Amino acid sequence: MYIFAPDVQAAFPHPAIGFVQQSVNMARMNDGDDANDGREPVELPIDGVLDLHTFRPADVKGVVNDYLAECRRRGILQVRVIHGKGIGQLRRTVHSILAKHPNVVSFALAGEAYGGSGATIVHLR
Repeated sequence: MYIFAPDVQAAFPHPAIGFVQQSVNMARMNDGDDANDGREPVELPIDGVLDLHTFRPADVKGVVNDYLAECRRRGILQVRVIHGKGIGQLRRTVHSILAKHPNVVSFALAGEAYGGSGATIVHLR
């Protein structure tokens, strides 16, 4: 599936932690009249690290759900979601999504070495 991101260079600045790096051509098409708003699809590595910095807030729920599903399909059961520190709105959104996700066993803010309050570690079943 395709996920649209404005800046592919900044999408994944962090190395994978203990996972073989793989990539998938992810597709998430906007259902509105503006199809993809002129943004190009990007290929995201499915490596257990999802950096949300380049995604629009309206896309976050779909991106997180699709990424977790693909990780689970590939046997990656620990995922780091990078949401940034900021004012905490994106973190609250991500935590709300994770709290309702049927395949999430647990989640918690990452340790300082892995992003601290700017990232969340997710354990999948």
